[in-house]
Amino acid sequence: MPEPISNNTQGARGKLREGLAHMIRPAFYLSQNLISRTGVVLATTSGITLVLAFTSLIFGFHPNPYAGILVFMILPAVFALGLVLIPIGIWRDYRRQGRSGELPAIYPHVDLSHRGIRSTVMFVGIMTAINVPIFAIATYSGTEFMESTQFCGQTCHSVMDPEYTAYQRSPHARVACVECHIGAGASWFVRSKISGSYQVVAVSFNLYPRPIQTPIHNLRPARETCEQCHWPERFSGDKLVIHTKYADDEKNSSTKDVLLVHIGGRNPDRKLVGIHGRHLGLVTYLAADAKRQEIPLVRYRHDDGTMTEFASTETPPKADLVAHGEQRTMDCMDCHNRPTHTFDLPENAVNREMAAGRISPSLPFIHKVAIELLKRNYPSRLAAETELPQALREYYRKNYFAIYNSQRADIEEAAKGILYIYQGNVFPEMNITWGTYPNNLGHNDFPGCFRCHDGNHKSKGGEEITQDCNACHSLLAMDEPDPKILHELAGGQ
Repeated sequence: MPEPISNNTQGARGKLREGLAHMIRPAFYLSQNLISRTGVVLATTSGITLVLAFTSLIFGFHPNPYAGILVFMILPAVFALGLVLIPIGIWRDYRRQGRSGELPAIYPHVDLSHRGIRSTVMFVGIMTAINVPIFAIATYSGTEFMESTQFCGQTCHSVMDPEYTAYQRSPHARVACVECHIGAGASWFVRSKISGSYQVVAVSFNLYPRPIQTPIHNLRPARETCEQCHWPERFSGDKLVIHTKYADDEKNSSTKDVLLVHIGGRNPDRKLVGIHGRHLGLVTYLAADAKRQEIPLVRYRHDDGTMTEFASTETPPKADLVAHGEQRTMDCMDCHNRPTHTFDLPENAVNREMAAGRISPSLPFIHKVAIELLKRNYPSRLAAETELPQALREYYRKNYFAIYNSQRADIEEAAKGILYIYQGNVFPEMNITWGTYPNNLGHNDFPGCFRCHDGNHKSKGGEEITQDCNACHSLLAMDEPDPKILHELAGGQ
């Protein structure tokens, strides 16, 4: 038989129960108000919902972006609001009854020996213990969700659709948005959340610009983001680049340009050579416009540490710009300004799709017709999905009926390829069309290199920034149908 409980043990338990009752009485008495009860309901219901949501995540269910907003942002906020309302209601009743003299000198007795009251107190205690980890997990999960690519690209769908589409097609498609736009460290995390708060307001009240402006001035320095993976001083030597172009004739005649691009870096002799070596860390400049497309003043630091200043003879820098303008040291983003969110011009995109075989060069005039169809004004992307393929089919049905019948599969595949180009570059709802975003890499489509290498930037001593093509690349073949150099490189002499 079990031993009987001693009087001392019973006395200790009685004192503990009385002490708990003494602490619980004020909260129990003052929490009988609408605000506190509302807080209990909100905290309990949202807490249970969060537990169920987190459990579903364990079993592999991942919510879509909009459900994610509810699970990871709204529910935690409701949960936190409920927890805050409970003490607010207690404090409000305490002050109100204190002012009116209704506050009792001794709070009503809470009989913990009563099973119902004891169960209520235990429930509150257990839920409080559970609420702490729920709130911590919800806060962490909410932060993690807000930094996910899914949240960045798909939550504000119409706003970020152009950038997200380009991102998915880029070499950085498996790099999370925050890796480049925020990076490591608390300071930039806080800055991003402050900026994001305004973005939420802008999207909610339709205050955002169309198109979205390139974040030139508030991007984190490339040395703290890009250069965590890419090392521009690493010697990369020369890179062979082949551009295939197609003509607008019936046969879509093709030619090739072959270049040897001198990427450079720091060579084995520790000398800085090539495009990377002669630019990064050595060039500073002043831009006359917010997009940094007009550069009237450039300063270059030579190997011996001396500086040479080059001013544009066509658009000389104004005195106010020289005195107060931002002197920027060139980094990756000054040339690679669209490293992930790249938008093509129709000619380049069609050439690339034809070279890859997704648009068959065997279709007469396909190069010319594809570009014409891409440059048409469609009222919406949905309209383009119907009108563009139909216009291509109609062209071949009307002008090349035999080919329309014999190469129907090629025509349909070409329609898909042309539509793929359009859907990645034109977004009427955001006022984005061909050439909206300049790309500074190169100089064929936008000023790019020629912002400085234009032959007009000269020093007081008469020295000018070179415009010699061979400084950046060697042209091995140009507009040749079958370049001999490619056979030589392949050993097919």
